[in-house]
Amino acid sequence: MSDSSPLCHLPSVHSLLQTAAARDLEGRYGHERLVAQIRLAQDRLRTAVLESGAHRIPTADEFLQEVGEALAAASAPSLRPVINATGVIVHTNLGRSALAEAAARAVYDIARSYSNLEADLEKGRRSSRHVHISARLAQIVGAPAALVVNNNAAAVMLALAAIARDREVIVSRGQLVEIGGAFRIPEVIEQSGCILREVGSTNRTHLHDYQRAIGDNTAAILRAHQSNYRIIGFTHQPSLRELCDLAHSHDLPVVDDLGSGALLDLQALGVGAEPTVRESIGAGADVITFSGDKLLGGPQCGIAVGRPDLIEAMQKHPLARAVRVGKLTIAALAATLELSVEPARAMAQIPTLRAATEPQASVEARARELAEAIGAVVPGEVSATVVTDRSARVGGGSLPEEELPTASVRLAAVGISADELARRLRLGDPAVYARIEDDRVVLDARTIFPQQVQATAEAVAAATGRE
Repeated sequence: MSDSSPLCHLPSVHSLLQTAAARDLEGRYGHERLVAQIRLAQDRLRTAVLESGAHRIPTADEFLQEVGEALAAASAPSLRPVINATGVIVHTNLGRSALAEAAARAVYDIARSYSNLEADLEKGRRSSRHVHISARLAQIVGAPAALVVNNNAAAVMLALAAIARDREVIVSRGQLVEIGGAFRIPEVIEQSGCILREVGSTNRTHLHDYQRAIGDNTAAILRAHQSNYRIIGFTHQPSLRELCDLAHSHDLPVVDDLGSGALLDLQALGVGAEPTVRESIGAGADVITFSGDKLLGGPQCGIAVGRPDLIEAMQKHPLARAVRVGKLTIAALAATLELSVEPARAMAQIPTLRAATEPQASVEARARELAEAIGAVVPGEVSATVVTDRSARVGGGSLPEEELPTASVRLAAVGISADELARRLRLGDPAVYARIEDDRVVLDARTIFPQQVQATAEAVAAATGRE
């Protein structure tokens, strides 16, 4: 390489490491990571010089600034908070339900210390983690026994494995749905080691279809929640009580997969009709499974309640250890359940229920506040228009036909397309996840928390380059 080549002036690793800036980076990120990043930056610069013939070589300070930015980006957690401006309250891609403050505090308190997860403090010996949640959970929902696992699919799988392995489980063809992540009810049954016995048709299944299917190898009847899928028109399904009466007349249990698992009567709160856990218990279902992070508004987990002998069989099954929950989930769920006891408190303090039941006037007021905040920090070339409609949804496979009244701020920025503006918002700090309608970025106020209004406005400013 000739002395005239700009690469002759490329700072060496050794010289860079002697600088105060490098020592600071080394203290934060470690020697090996710093050296590796310096070499990567040198390689990028060599490539750029050789390909483009560029002559300017950055100073040591400039070079280390780039290295520091790269190390910071590589060290930043991939999982981070997002402002949900989509209007979908239980958004699976955005982590479903946000925890109530009481639940978040409970997680923090348990996470930062040792705990009595499996220790009996009175007797000084090993205990079970289930004692911290199962009895209180059963009491709150009105069931004789309860068990918590890591998600509802696991709860269904465990129930069937414990109750019906190597035997038939009867399911209506209209309930053989695919749930999130391409996980299908037939596959859940297969992985449980059970034999699927389909009855009826996609749109109509009658009680006599179940009756004819019951035989010597039948172990259970499964009713599966249809999640985000509905059949309308010429349809029929037996009621849960009819299924339970039929099953019990043959000494068979009914497993009722409720999916979302509403503890409160959402229809009475003006949201929409969704079967509740107590209704399922009252109809006679033997095991009811549901999610903890959908309409319950707690952490991701699966809950099974019902007959003590069947719940005990699930708890003792070898699969139970593979799908058990940890201390953080137990802490968050316990705190959420206590809030759920009183409907008014649940609607005020559990974010999912608060968003689903918030009066339209309050949502509209927040949309106007957001539009004004955007106008204050992004004057001129960005328009922020408040629009009222009925496009918000509960989401998470719940109430697929229900649209909630909402109010949104529609953005248009001069020289920036809606797709590009939405991309910039997603990549900002904080990240804002919006939707696009009619070539406008839509910020739905129903899912933007009151304390996030100013941060959302500042995110718009940053995304449009007007901060």
